[in-house]
Amino acid sequence: MGTLADKFKAESPALLRVYLGSPSNLINSGNLGDYYQTLIDFNFLIAKIQHPGFGLQALIDDFNLVDHSEAESHPEYNPEKAKALNLIQRVLWMSADILELDNTQLAGQLLGRLLHFNIPAIQAMLEVAKHWKATPWLRPLTPCLTPPRRGLLRTLKGHNDSVNAVAVTADGKRAISGSWDNTIKVWDLTTGKEEFSLKGHSYGVSAVAVTADSKRAISGSVGQHHQSLGFKN
Repeated sequence: MGTLADKFKAESPALLRVYLGSPSNLINSGNLGDYYQTLIDFNFLIAKIQHPGFGLQALIDDFNLVDHSEAESHPEYNPEKAKALNLIQRVLWMSADILELDNTQLAGQLLGRLLHFNIPAIQAMLEVAKHWKATPWLRPLTPCLTPPRRGLLRTLKGHNDSVNAVAVTADGKRAISGSWDNTIKVWDLTTGKEEFSLKGHSYGVSAVAVTADSKRAISGSVGQHHQSLGFKN
């Protein structure tokens, strides 16, 4: 028996897109219980991460919505399910560089990092993930990968000298770093990749700040020069 995502994919791409974009609608309409259930559904996760109109970052962003919904005062608030969502989101962050290269690794990443969590919602999701048959994959039988809330998330490599200043955009998607190598670099925090490098300072960059709308950054140099940059969300 196919999943709802499979049904929509076969019958109506438009309905599939609406279905995959539903978490924001569920939050806005106050259906917190359905929101929990959607994001703990492995079939939803794999369908969204593999859809060309959404992908990994859109899925990660879905998990942020509960933090903006006054969830703790909501009658359907469930601390255990909220914890489960936080753990799943953390796994997506930790596995982002792998999933960006090969999104079929989702089941293995979830199993390898979450198997030892004795949370019913997590275990139910993993039970579905175990039986995913869309492509050949290595199924972890034990929690063999670093679990969420432990270990290093990402190492950003690119500067040729010490990093003196770092700022993160308000949406949490980018970091801007300033270095003694006289450059500023903009990083994609989902993948850990350098988006671009900015040259202009004649001395080491000692300060970086980002505007509240996440559209511009301003840097200061030990040589008493500053520059500003703009980038699109």
